[in-house]
Amino acid sequence: MADISPVTKAVVPAAGLGTRFLPATKATPKEMLPIVDKPAIQYVVEEAVSAGLSDVLMITGRSKRSIEDHFDRAYELEEALRNKGDSARLASIQESAELARIHYVRQGEPKGLGHAVSCASQHVGDEPFAVLLGDDLIGSNDLLLKRMIEVRQQYGGSVIALMEVERDQISKFGCAAINPSDEADVVEVTDLIEKPAVEDAPSNWIIIGRYVLDPAVFEVLEKTPPGRGNEIQLTDALRTLATMPAEHGGGVRGVLFRGNRFDTGDKLDYLRTVVQFASEREDLGAEFRGWLKEFVEENGS
Repeated sequence: MADISPVTKAVVPAAGLGTRFLPATKATPKEMLPIVDKPAIQYVVEEAVSAGLSDVLMITGRSKRSIEDHFDRAYELEEALRNKGDSARLASIQESAELARIHYVRQGEPKGLGHAVSCASQHVGDEPFAVLLGDDLIGSNDLLLKRMIEVRQQYGGSVIALMEVERDQISKFGCAAINPSDEADVVEVTDLIEKPAVEDAPSNWIIIGRYVLDPAVFEVLEKTPPGRGNEIQLTDALRTLATMPAEHGGGVRGVLFRGNRFDTGDKLDYLRTVVQFASEREDLGAEFRGWLKEFVEENGS
């Protein structure tokens, strides 16, 4: 019988080197790059909490100490703001420290996403868990993770988020072979390929940075050899899980996502994200959109 234990824990891999954003990420984690005035990783933790996951494990690495500092209390700063009577900024810095129960473990070497996830095995134990990539943001009105948890509760096994892209974009991502189900937004995943050539891609549906995983993934990852880039690929482990019987934690389903996703690890997407988030802010949006309109008119193509 498939295990349908509740999902209560989230794992956030945040140990990557951030090479696409050098030199900015030489001393600053890419996950700490601000989206207006809040680091990207805080949006990720807020998403986990809004889906009911208040136990969060960060997989970090060397030079990532500022992530821990951000989610910790800053007593001297709090006292300075309190003495100034600046209650709004005081609340904003206290918010990050009170979001969730956040734990940390270091990934000693950058051996790939699969290896990073395996670092969570002791904390997670025999429970299903969610994985949220630290540079992938999902629109706050798109309840993707909550829906994925519902699918896991219904079917067991593991659940991945899939998003349709143009054919020429497929080689940048993991890609899924899928079969439809009785639910319009749920598919059965029959195969997965990490960054295939366009002609080898089984569909236009790519894996994005949200997963709900059966704990069976840890044993599979232990046996998964390095794959593309000589790294242990989570996609390869999921491919194995897709062929395993349900009673052993197997089976992989996909939730077809058609909402808003922001890749803050890509320079152009990062800039788009900042512009969109700023435009939608109640305190900044009207003035910023006005300036943006003037800028485009003056500097249009």
